[in-house]
Amino acid sequence: MTDHHSSPVTYSVRKNIAYVTLNRPEYSNAQNSAMTYALDDALIRAVNDDDVKVIVLTGAGKHFCAGHDIGTPGRDVDQSFPRRAIIHWDHVGRDGADARLARESEVYLGMCLRWREIPKPMIAKVHGACIAGGLMLAWACDFIVASDDAFFSDPVVKMGIPGVEYFAHPWVMSPRIAKEFLFTGDRFDARRALEVGLVNQVVSRDDLEDRVDAIAERIAKMPAFGLALTKKAVNQAEDLQGFRSGLDSVFGLHHLGHSHNAEIAGDSLNGVDVRGMKS
Repeated sequence: MTDHHSSPVTYSVRKNIAYVTLNRPEYSNAQNSAMTYALDDALIRAVNDDDVKVIVLTGAGKHFCAGHDIGTPGRDVDQSFPRRAIIHWDHVGRDGADARLARESEVYLGMCLRWREIPKPMIAKVHGACIAGGLMLAWACDFIVASDDAFFSDPVVKMGIPGVEYFAHPWVMSPRIAKEFLFTGDRFDARRALEVGLVNQVVSRDDLEDRVDAIAERIAKMPAFGLALTKKAVNQAEDLQGFRSGLDSVFGLHHLGHSHNAEIAGDSLNGVDVRGMKS
């Protein structure tokens, strides 16, 4: 079954695999809150379906995800949504850092941490752009298979902010490579991403679907509880290396950057728009 194409996220199941697709191709799958909550709905649906053994996350159109929505007509930063990731007051009606912290704790950091704990294996199938907020979605998955036309970047240092909210950079790459990635804002092509450990496998664009399907079908043969325990075991090991506390500490620096921008420039993004973010 597949949901209506107008949804910001579509969902289908085939051979015990749930395919969750970001569906704002006209905006390179930029994430607004409507997409974030639709993605959460789809992932809840997959978790609750005992026939689903593996979840594949991908994007419709030319790109996986070009990041947070900072300029489309569907940008909904001023709208309320039912909060799920954390218990906090709504950002709407709040001012300054209070509003930013409430919103980003929920829809950015909180949602990614929520999805990281899903007890079923998640594969990110990445083609085209995987930029800034798109990295967070891919990194919340268990591993990444990329096409040879994929590229990765986190250019938000241009805003005076130390990377996206889900600051997994020093764990998915070495700290030295993470500094290069962030200091330059440069794009890493698929081959460089593979070289530094940012992705698991790279295949041709034509072979991407078949490769991901084959991996997902192989994993789907494993016992579901065994997979859930193994995922938790690896996540716990990562947390013992400081992952969770590291994310929380950098989230504070992220918001210090936003607040500094608002104080100095009158804009939490330091006047950087979509065009200015292009690396």
